[in-house]
Amino acid sequence: MKVILLRYGEVFLKGNNRKFFEDTLIRNIKKSLSQYDFSLKRLSGRYEISDFDESQTKNIVNRLTKVFGLHSLSIATKVESEPENIIDVVKQLDLTNKTFRVTTNRASKIFPIHSMEFNKQLGEIILNTFEGSKVDLHNPTVEVKIDIRENGYTYISTQTIKCADGMPLHTAGKGLLLLSGGIDSPVAGYYMAKRGLTVEAIHFHSYPYTSELARQKVLDLARKMGDYLGSIRIHIISVTNIQEQIHKNCHPDYMINLLRRMMMRIAEKVAEKCGAGALITGESLGQVASQTLESITSTNSVVKMPIFRPLIGFDKLEIIDVAQRIDTYNISILPYEDCCTVFLPKNPITKPKIDRVLKEESKIDVEKLLDESLATEEIVDIN
Repeated sequence: MKVILLRYGEVFLKGNNRKFFEDTLIRNIKKSLSQYDFSLKRLSGRYEISDFDESQTKNIVNRLTKVFGLHSLSIATKVESEPENIIDVVKQLDLTNKTFRVTTNRASKIFPIHSMEFNKQLGEIILNTFEGSKVDLHNPTVEVKIDIRENGYTYISTQTIKCADGMPLHTAGKGLLLLSGGIDSPVAGYYMAKRGLTVEAIHFHSYPYTSELARQKVLDLARKMGDYLGSIRIHIISVTNIQEQIHKNCHPDYMINLLRRMMMRIAEKVAEKCGAGALITGESLGQVASQTLESITSTNSVVKMPIFRPLIGFDKLEIIDVAQRIDTYNISILPYEDCCTVFLPKNPITKPKIDRVLKEESKIDVEKLLDESLATEEIVDIN
């Protein structure tokens, strides 16, 4: 019988509230596989998925690898824990001309053969059955795992597939991600979701200065994030009038800093309305003018709720590596400009002094512009 064994990670460390995390993880697993028929059973320290259409194994595994809280999985053959049953399965493996190692986990002490002795027996059987097979205890091509459980069954597998790790989604509150069309913000949202945070997103546009293609790009990014988040709500808000007023009335070098301050104010109001307790940005220290220590301090000063910056110590190549792994990179590099490129100054201020920022900001009607932008809100739900 083919089954999929799921192993969880940090959940194992939880104490009296472990049941909450496990129950949430199970709900997330079921949601990720909602289009398939299957059975899910708890074992000691892991879960077993069975009764699924084996022709869909690849698709099911792909979905499971994106469930936060799962550490790894294996496609295994399940048999009753009798030595001859295990030997029959091992003889059907494809180990011709391969190096191998046998690893037995004898969790059930009533199994009549000790682990080391059983490793030796199975190794000899493999050598006699498969031409060109060789033992390699240190760096084998295939590790044959024999997991003899207390429930009377043994699971035989030859591959361990890495999953997303982290904490189960929806176990750490909610955050609002400032989602641009760039490389960084989807990665930031991914990392916060990996810590269990439910993620909603806010996207600012400057139509007609930015195109409908730029909007579609962000929706496509959100769909890719949905592979990990299950679903995501996006609040789409225009900052066109804000940018026009800053451009008209304020010193051009302060354009980006003033716009970022307005975005943070808007994001905090939207976060409060949707029940989010923090904002999330893709900022990396020193990467651009708006991400210096002084600029970050200036934008921080206009909001009261926490701002999570999971990429603050990453360099660009590290961020790109993760973006490629979660499959958002190729969308992020599409050449459709976002609102931060509109009215871009030649010499943006990198170390803004707060008194000068306040002086420039006094030249616009902050509250009126905030209300006007919030009135443009459009909500898009992506499942």
